[in-house]
Amino acid sequence: MALAHPEGTALLELEQHSRRHGSGLTANDLEGTWQLWQLWSRRQARPMPAAVALLRPLGACLAITAMDGGPLGVRNSVQLGSLQLCFVGEGALRGRRPLLVFWFERVELRLARRLLWQRPLPRPGNERSRPFFALIASRRQGEEGWLAARGRGGGLALWRLAPPAP
Repeated sequence: MALAHPEGTALLELEQHSRRHGSGLTANDLEGTWQLWQLWSRRQARPMPAAVALLRPLGACLAITAMDGGPLGVRNSVQLGSLQLCFVGEGALRGRRPLLVFWFERVELRLARRLLWQRPLPRPGNERSRPFFALIASRRQGEEGWLAARGRGGGLALWRLAPPAP
């Protein structure tokens, strides 16, 4: 049986709880590859089907790796066939809620696993100007799970845990 993920009102209630009491999420809770499942804009309580219809087939995902006591590894990518565009960087948890503050160090273009091109990206100097996700909640059960967060621009995202690679 699939692990149910929150929708609509239930997700907004989880967000209110997180704002008041924090999500309690840790780096270990975030670790994994998360496939984009649903998006809501800042101004609408309804899902954004057009954006999801574009991003889901492109395999939009967020991969987070916990590194021993150091920053988190963050990788945001889309893929068309075996061609993949990746933004690779680091992140850190900040505050009680917490926020996942991140920055990208480079952009890569890969064909299958082969690196075709890469370019370094400037690191924002001021932490206040960096992108972030305000973490709302996450649940896992075996190899299934979901993660909900609101981005710096106000959009709300729900990801599903990707199955382990064969």
